[in-house]
Amino acid sequence: MDVMRFARRWSWVAVLVIGLALFYAVRRATLDTGNPNLIPSLILLGAAVVPMAFVAFLAGRRIEYGVSGGTLALTALVGGVIGVVTAGVLEYDTLHGLEVLPMVAVGLIEESAKLIAPLVLVFVLKPRKPADGLLIGVASGAGFATLETMGYAFVTLIQSKGDIGAVDDVLFLRGVLSPAAHMAWTGLTAAALWYAADRRWHTSAVARFVGIFVVAVALHTAWDSLGNTVAYAILAAVSLGLLGVTTHRLAARGYALAHA
Repeated sequence: MDVMRFARRWSWVAVLVIGLALFYAVRRATLDTGNPNLIPSLILLGAAVVPMAFVAFLAGRRIEYGVSGGTLALTALVGGVIGVVTAGVLEYDTLHGLEVLPMVAVGLIEESAKLIAPLVLVFVLKPRKPADGLLIGVASGAGFATLETMGYAFVTLIQSKGDIGAVDDVLFLRGVLSPAAHMAWTGLTAAALWYAADRRWHTSAVARFVGIFVVAVALHTAWDSLGNTVAYAILAAVSLGLLGVTTHRLAARGYALAHA
């Protein structure tokens, strides 16, 4: 049991190290051969490694959850695709309908789109544990962040006329920041959603979910609006701090229930 707990706790290191090694190998091969067929693999690995490692990191914390690794992987894939497509369509329609897309609208649309998969799963998976919601939300945010980063990297590749260095910059910046952005915000809101379901949609629990969702939209809006290093650092600290507090409370709650 101790070995399994140790492996679970530190699996994120293996994911990160192996992922970075694969990224470096593909990058080296791309530069050495000039083969454009390797670029999709380069972008995919560069966009996915940090989000995958962060999901593994949270799964290794001492929180009592029942969701499987397969469910998390499927949530990241399906939730990410649904979220990106839904957000893209809604943002396009809003832009053409209003001829302007305020940052608050972007935050509202994207935070809502990332919750589609968790919202479906909260009615499918039982029992409903807030810790499951946290992990599912983080996984959905990871899928969204990965696909969005791939899009930005692809556009940068075209605009820079094939400059791998420019693509590296986009992958590094967005990869490092993804846990403190999309993943943290959706993890917080999904945990609150699961909590509301666990409380049989009691008014206070639903109000709590709505409040946390508003906070997530506000953080997202500030992130998109300010756009400088100091602002990113402050918002990242706030987002990860909130996620850390939530994770700690869920771990304490699970421990109390297990020893009740």
